Amino acid sequence: MKNVLLLSAVVLFLLGCDQQEKKDALPSNNWESIKWNKPLSDSLERGATYLSVYSQVYSTTEHKTHDLTATVSIRNINKRDTIFVQNAKYYDTKGDLIRTYFEAPIFVKPMQAIEIVIAEKDKSGGTGANFVFDWLVPDNAQEPYFEAVMITTYGQQGLSFTTQGIPIND
Repeated sequence: MKNVLLLSAVVLFLLGCDQQEKKDALPSNNWESIKWNKPLSDSLERGATYLSVYSQVYSTTEHKTHDLTATVSIRNINKRDTIFVQNAKYYDTKGDLIRTYFEAPIFVKPMQAIEIVIAEKDKSGGTGANFVFDWLVPDNAQEPYFEAVMITTYGQQGLSFTTQGIPIND
């Protein structure tokens, strides 16, 4: 009887781990809740931003890597104006598109931050992953601010660093 209970507990634990891994692979936001469903004004200024993101970093040699969790932050630094982000495209080290997080524009309210989390187990980006964001802002408004925080821990050691987005041509 004890063996049956122990076996049942192990099976339930393993199923729970599998469910957590599936949950970790899902997008971190409900993009539908911030999708912009109205026509966008032609007077909005267009721009694009590049943001480097690291799924892995090298350690000791080029043959040893540490996997990282990345938090990508999309911030509206305007106090009064809503801004719009048309898409968030995630590329791997080779420049191949891994995924697009949303296809329709989303809105970001004044002083709001929206996050995309790349789980530590998601190594698809590699050591040179990056995002490209296309965005729209009202005339004379600040462009969005894009930042990534990468972090991992091993034992009692931790590794963390940030990157900031830079404007690019469309």
